[in-house]
Amino acid sequence: MDTDLPGLQSTLPNNIVNGVVNYEGHPVLRSKSGRWRSAYFIIGVEVAERFAYYGVSSNLITYLTGPLGQSTATAAENVSFWSGTASLLPLIGAFIADGFLGRYLTIIIASLVYILALALLAFSTLLPSNCKNVVDHSSCSPHLQVIVFFVALYLVAFAQGGHKPCVQAFGADQFDADDPEELKSKSSFFNWWYFGLCVGPTVGIFVLSYIQDNLSWGLGFGIPCVIMGFALMIFLFGTMTYRFGVKTKEKNAFARIGHVFVVAARNWRVSPSAISVEEEASGIRPHQGSKQFRFLNKALVSLDGSNVNGTVCSIDDVEETKAVLRLTPIWVSCLGYGIVFAQISTLFTKQGATMDRSIGSTFKIPPATLQSFIGISVFILIPIYDTILVPVTRTLTSIPSGITMLQRIGTGIFISTVSMIVAAIVETRRLKIAREYGLLDDPKAMIPMKIWWLIPQYLLAGASDVFTIVGMQEFFYDQMPSDLRSIGLALYLSIMGIGSFLSSLIISVVEKTTGGNGQDGWIADNLNHGHIDYFYYLLAGISAGAFVMFLCAAKYYVYNGERGM
Repeated sequence: MDTDLPGLQSTLPNNIVNGVVNYEGHPVLRSKSGRWRSAYFIIGVEVAERFAYYGVSSNLITYLTGPLGQSTATAAENVSFWSGTASLLPLIGAFIADGFLGRYLTIIIASLVYILALALLAFSTLLPSNCKNVVDHSSCSPHLQVIVFFVALYLVAFAQGGHKPCVQAFGADQFDADDPEELKSKSSFFNWWYFGLCVGPTVGIFVLSYIQDNLSWGLGFGIPCVIMGFALMIFLFGTMTYRFGVKTKEKNAFARIGHVFVVAARNWRVSPSAISVEEEASGIRPHQGSKQFRFLNKALVSLDGSNVNGTVCSIDDVEETKAVLRLTPIWVSCLGYGIVFAQISTLFTKQGATMDRSIGSTFKIPPATLQSFIGISVFILIPIYDTILVPVTRTLTSIPSGITMLQRIGTGIFISTVSMIVAAIVETRRLKIAREYGLLDDPKAMIPMKIWWLIPQYLLAGASDVFTIVGMQEFFYDQMPSDLRSIGLALYLSIMGIGSFLSSLIISVVEKTTGGNGQDGWIADNLNHGHIDYFYYLLAGISAGAFVMFLCAAKYYVYNGERGM
């Protein structure tokens, strides 16, 4: 919801929040709008959405290799490809929100599509299947159930692509960065936002994976549909408390940034001396990072000395463009983390399916349930981080968030590398036990090794999330222009998406290069014949290389406004 309010900031009293309005387009009181009263509604909505999303995604590989009869490698590739698509689609949703519909309306539309997609997904499980109880998966052919299932699955991905970046950006918009107290609250918001995000998946994984494995896949997909209906009602209930952004510039951010590149390209012959004169006249200072990407400063120069029809860009537009461009090296260096992240819902789950999952004499833990330990790790670490670590480090660094956003991201990438090494060590032990008990040739055999051995790698994955994912959320929101912040959060999500695509590609390459001629590769249908421990070591090496790249990119990064909160 965008509204033009010229001269608003110079005339509003102190208790009126600058740059925002209420749902009717009127100025809002600081004491009666936004902040945590609005954030609670929005966090609640995201808890429900993540419950629904992970209720589908966490056990997806089991459904593909079970009722749909796909091989382990094919199912892992399909899950990674779908996850990657789901993580890239927020770029489209954010573009629509920031450029056209606004975040509020986009959230409502995306929620309605979400509900429809989940209903269709549940319906697909009721259709007849020719892959049930089939030993030879190659005999399964495409049929109506498969078509409807994958249409619904990708519709879920499309819906969350509009929902996820807009909800988080809209939640952060409820805090005023110009107010010192609200600025601290905004930093805490990202911590507790992720805490809430882990509540939904943890509950969803525990409850829905059990229902899907032991009761009904239709019920397991239908419950998230109902939950999303409640989530939409919760979001609408908070409308009267929300702060909506004010449109302050005639051109949208996409047009402004594009114009800078066009003018800079048009002026490619401008001499360095002419650029220096214009830089001095514009008041560009080196500490602002303006000496980076200096070729864009050509957009400040007019070849004929005039500015007819906006042929010369403003210094603000040029600096805004540079701020976006500066994010690229950080984005690229975080892709290694995205590749590691993709393994949690695929190979980690298949690894657990071969192990002793019994509790007592009758109950067996669904292997996907262990993903909830990521949430448990987050539940423990987020309160410690926000209430102990941040205040302590804040006194040492004078940074509102304790350590810089890039320091936080780098710490998480390092932990994710360690998690891959631990996963490899555990898998090596699992294979050793399978060999000792003569179970290598039995793909359905239960390895006499408790599934709890996988807990350390899940806990480390949760710890890396607390640092890297929360850090990336805050970083890509904070460092983007104010009217492109949905895009900023979509960029963070795209890291996970590209990481999933790269994971799928790596799996495919590993499968072809390590197998063939009747021999099983590292990733085999019978994991006891494979060597996913070698694959984990490969990923640890990729993650370590990405960590080195990140350190180099972070060293030369210049924060907007010289703050690295």
